[in-house]
This record gives sequence, structure tokens and C-alpha cells, in this order.
Amino acid sequence: MSDMEDQIKAEISANKILIYGKGTKAAPQCGFTAETVQFFNKYGYPFEVVNCLEDMVKREALSKMTNWPTLPKVFIDGKFYGDTDILDEMEAKGEVEPLIKAAFGD
Repeated sequence: MSDMEDQIKAEISANKILIYGKGTKAAPQCGFTAETVQFFNKYGYPFEVVNCLEDMVKREALSKMTNWPTLPKVFIDGKFYGDTDILDEMEAKGEVEPLIKAAFGD
């Protein structure tokens, strides 16, 4: 396992909800990352955004680890879920809130 994969796994372990995207939580730099930040803001739980815009090594490692080529990449409680297209479908089925509550022990 590479040092970058170790770093990514440590970041995922340190955050119940983690978004790898373009930009930051305060200043998303693409519409999809902004949409994902808005998606999680409505739930009121803490989450972090890791800016992968200028870190091609991290982006490539994430794509290999997840088999998902695009950003953002969302992890909840250590598990990869894709992006907001996937999460929107899950939310429509009522699956997201219980997942988040379980991650935070609520």
C-alpha cells in the first residue's frame, strides 16, 4: 500500500462524513462539490471536504481505491458511496438519514 493510500485511509477514518472534491467546504470550486456540500449541510452533522483539485496523486489514488473516476467522492462512516447522484437516489428511499445517524451513534 502506498503512503498516499495510507493518508487517504487515515483521512477517511478521522471523519464520519468525508467528501473528496474540488475546493473546500467554504469555497467549493465546482458545481458538483457545491451541490454535495449543500446536500450534507441540510442534515446538520459535521463533515469535511478535502480539496483534490491540485493534488493529482491523491485524485489518482482515490480513483483506483474506489473505481470511481470523478469528483466528488463521498465516504460515510468509512464506506464509499459515490457522489450526490447516488446519494439523491438513496435519500429518495429514506436511506441517507439513518446511515448518518448510525455513523454518529444517534
